[in-house]
Formats: sequence, C-alpha cells, structure tokens
Amino acid sequence: MRIAVLKENKRETAALLHQGGLFPLSVLPGGPWPGDLLELLQEGRLDALHQWYRNEGPGHLARFEDRAVPFAEARLGPLYRRPRKIWGIGLNYREHAADLSEKSPSAEPASFMKPDTAIIGHGDVIHIPVMSEKTTGEAELGLVFKSECKEVPRGEWQSVLAGYTAVIDMTAEDILRRNPRNLTQSKSFDTFFSFGPVFVTMDEIADVMKLTVRTVHTGRVHAENTVSNMTFPPDYLVWYHTRIMTMLPGDIISSGTPGAAPLSDGDTVECRIDGFEPLVNTVRDLKKTY
Repeated sequence: MRIAVLKENKRETAALLHQGGLFPLSVLPGGPWPGDLLELLQEGRLDALHQWYRNEGPGHLARFEDRAVPFAEARLGPLYRRPRKIWGIGLNYREHAADLSEKSPSAEPASFMKPDTAIIGHGDVIHIPVMSEKTTGEAELGLVFKSECKEVPRGEWQSVLAGYTAVIDMTAEDILRRNPRNLTQSKSFDTFFSFGPVFVTMDEIADVMKLTVRTVHTGRVHAENTVSNMTFPPDYLVWYHTRIMTMLPGDIISSGTPGAAPLSDGDTVECRIDGFEPLVNTVRDLKKTY
C-alpha cells in the first residue's frame, strides 16, 4: 500500500495511491479515516486500512477511477508536518565518509536530530541559507515507525515499522567543517529535510537490503549505493536508537546517504530508490536575493 499527500489550496490530505490515481483517505469506506497520515499512525489504524485495501480496495477503487486525482498531475506535500522525532545518520556508507576525508564510524552510528521546521515536500524549494557557502543535498532511505517502542531486539525491527519513504537531507557543510560540534546547526535550517512523495508499507518491499539509493543532481546520478553496504543497516538502527529513547508512531530514521551533492542556485536534487516514486526538489540560494 502506498500513501501520498495532496495539496489543495492550503489543505494537505493523505490519499491512497492506486494504479496511478490518488484517492483521499477521508472518502474511503470502512472509516471514517483520518485525513492525515501521522494521525493514522498515532491512532494505530494503519493495519486496518491496509487490510481493507488488500481485501476490498482494488474492487472498490476500480468503480471510482474517474474521481481519482492523477498522481502525475497532483501537487504533493510532505507526508506529514509534525513528527515527534527525526533521527539522521551520518557517514553510514564508507564511500561517503571517504568523500569527506573522514573515517566511517564503526563502533556506533553517528546520529543527530533534526527539527520539524526543516520539513518540506516533493516539488518544494530548498533554500541555501545566507550563512552557508556550501550546502549539500543527500538522498536517503527513511524508516517510519508504526508503534511506540523501546529496546526493540534486532530480530524484531520490522514489527515496529510502518514502512519506508524517500528522503533528501541537507547539510550546510562549511558550517559543519568549521566545528564538528556545529552538526545540529548545519542540519537544522528551514527546508533542510524533504520527505515523500510516497509512503510505502513494509510488504511492498521484498528485501530492503537490496534497494539501491541514488542522489541525483540536476539529472545526473551523483552517487549510489545499496542498503546492504550500510555500516549500520536498518535492523541495527532501530535496535540502537530504541535503546536511547522511546520511539513513537510517525518518528523517522533517515538512514544515511550514498553521497552528498553540492547545491547551487537553480539546481535540482532527487532521491531515487528502486521501486519508489522519485522525490524531487529545486534549489534557491537565498544570498542571490541580498
């Protein structure tokens, strides 16, 4: 099952993606369903919606195809705006660490947190801040939590996740290089976390370890790598971070990038993951307006 978010005027509404069309959750039978994906997760109703979709959904939706919003024509937003936590993972592919002339962590993940004010969605504009002369964009696989959990064993990691999504994480790299203690600052500017355009449930992905994640910069593949090459794979990330704090429905772990593309005014940056709809953003340098 796949869910995206429609932007209509000032409203953002979660919608089921089926055969290229978007059907708002609020009009589906078996509800009422929340119109917000985060609420659906927080109310613990994702599994019920998923069961309806598997059993009755295709037949029901086929009768209402003329009411669907074509995905290719839709204005799309981020999956939701107010997750309680966003964890990011730095240098989780050894090749990316080499690009930065740094050593890939081996004992434990290089984790950091990002604010929800950094969130944007597919088609939105990334702003290179006035304070930065070198900002990068980094494609990543996002892990979305389904349930409240603590100290999850590695063998049970999939039981607490709702699914996956594409992420583009930004870094003001020059700020970080001045002082590694500036990690939070370098990661937290407005527009520095894009995610979506589609949430993909666990059953849609046969083997997450075989997925290839690509950072695409202005139409060219800048870097790519396979999840199996992560230093700390998804099961470890779930286990490790649930030892630190309780994870809640809608919390996100952005699992690390194969490579960071330097961004300039007018660029586009994309996250492309096998079997996922691409996440695409354009870039504007705020210094151009001063």
